[in-house]
Amino acid sequence: MSGAYVSREEALQALLDKQAIAEVIARYSRTLDWLDEAGQASCYWPDAAIDYGFFKGSAADFVPVVMQVERASARRWHMTSGLQIVLHDGAHASAECYGIAVGARADEDGGYAGTMYGGRYLDEFEARGGEWRIAKRDYALDWSLPLPDQPVPTPGAAFALPMLEILASGHPQYRAM
Repeated sequence: MSGAYVSREEALQALLDKQAIAEVIARYSRTLDWLDEAGQASCYWPDAAIDYGFFKGSAADFVPVVMQVERASARRWHMTSGLQIVLHDGAHASAECYGIAVGARADEDGGYAGTMYGGRYLDEFEARGGEWRIAKRDYALDWSLPLPDQPVPTPGAAFALPMLEILASGHPQYRAM
């Protein structure tokens, strides 16, 4: 929805739609990190077409798979940035952003080792019943980097990105928002 001559109401609605889409993208990372499966599912329409390379199928089938992957990591961290959104009409939009993710698993010595990934999320959004969600997502992996062993389990140890250890849903610092 671009153009120099839109009404104030149209411009306001475009801002509200873009904000709603940005909140879905933020919720995506947050719900993975806090192991919030219902919150993760709320980012997608159940029939959304998902392609992460290792998974191709519907969002309804993807969410349990990705949550199993995340639960296998004692520590995880996802960040998105550079979000660009193009509104096509009041119910369709395209979005793209960069993502960095880290997953670390406990090793046999009690430390942690993992991998950092960088890529891009190429999304199509739909508004249904006034709610924006991902209707199609393609993930393009740009790079991955093995992270060195972190010898102790406490954040702040000598590790590239120390993170909270979250082993299950219901962490005491998690807040419903």
